[in-house]
Amino acid sequence: MPIPAYATPLERLWRHAFRLVCALVLLFLIAPIIIIIPLSFNAEPYFTFTARMLALDPEGFSLRWYDKLLTFGMQAPEGPRDLAWWLDSWHNARWVQAAKNSAIIGFFATLVATTLGTLAALGLARPDMPWRRTITAILISPMIVPIIITATGLFFFYSMTGLSGSYAGIILAHATLGIPFVIITVTATLTGFDRSLTRAAASLGATPARTFFRITMPLILPGIISGALFAFVTSFDEVVVVLFIAAPDQQTIPRQMWNGIREQISPSILAIATILVVVSILLLTTMELLRRRSERMRGLAPQ
Repeated sequence: MPIPAYATPLERLWRHAFRLVCALVLLFLIAPIIIIIPLSFNAEPYFTFTARMLALDPEGFSLRWYDKLLTFGMQAPEGPRDLAWWLDSWHNARWVQAAKNSAIIGFFATLVATTLGTLAALGLARPDMPWRRTITAILISPMIVPIIITATGLFFFYSMTGLSGSYAGIILAHATLGIPFVIITVTATLTGFDRSLTRAAASLGATPARTFFRITMPLILPGIISGALFAFVTSFDEVVVVLFIAAPDQQTIPRQMWNGIREQISPSILAIATILVVVSILLLTTMELLRRRSERMRGLAPQ
């Protein structure tokens, strides 16, 4: 928004100072991410900028750490990169295995969290729902309670039920952490939902299921997808719960990063961190586009 022509010099000074403060705060927040990205292309096994990198010497930069993500743990990493090499990487490379586990766990955890969270949000959005505030507080408690407490409780509970050390247990645990995000986003979408549409559908003979899938769901779909993305990111980034309830061979990307920091510090961690940053940016961009689409559908933004 431009500064109006009638603004006083003090108001203009305040506007520029406000923008400067916002820029400094933004720089403070994203500085660690900005530093990680160029360091992931370091040709040397260091976590600092070398003299050649500072001099912008092309020999100071390399993709060796991204290549390490594909070769670490392979049986024949130095062989010709043919179909057999790629199959070896797909089946044996540790980072590839961790990425596959994270993707599979994240997908099913997101599916469970989105389904249960959407159903809970539909119930909590009803004005005649008894004990609505209390139930809401209980359902969103996993995002309020410290994660170490949640992980400890899940560990003892899963140890008694036999879910500890299983993929089903990890999926359910990640779904537990993702459900609050789905509830919040879907509930926020339902706030501007026109209830007269469902009443009109019922008066025309539509069943509740048909009303939901033909009227309610298309209108709240941006909120559902946003909640699903939040649930997926929560599952994809979770490490504390995995450390408590996963078996030693059940590696995810955050757990593999944790092991890499604890056992052998390698710039490969910076490479996978850069990839995760890019994925997060794409997900955030998707959520922003869905938010704007939701506002346009509800008439809250210009077409």
